[in-house]
Amino acid sequence: MKTHGNGRLRRSGRTVSVDSQGFQFPGEFEITAMGAVGIGLEARIPALLAQQAGVQLLGDGVVVRPSKKGNFVAVRVRFHARSRAEYERAHRVLRADPEIRYTL
Repeated sequence: MKTHGNGRLRRSGRTVSVDSQGFQFPGEFEITAMGAVGIGLEARIPALLAQQAGVQLLGDGVVVRPSKKGNFVAVRVRFHARSRAEYERAHRVLRADPEIRYTL
């Protein structure tokens, strides 16, 4: 890996961008969204990411974890973002949904 001094790296013959927070783009990321149980977030979150945020979902599926008391559910999805803007758009789309309490 060779740094070019402009926030870009060469890795395995391709150029990646490194932003000021250490994220490398393009790259694979996880996003977790939480909301009430029983409202179909397991299907809704991947659909929002693919259709509204326009990110590429990665094939290893969706991970769902209920809260201790069973009132809430956390849904984790892996996706590919080509840029910081695409990564931020994924968070923005989920945060705009009134059924989603917060994202990580």
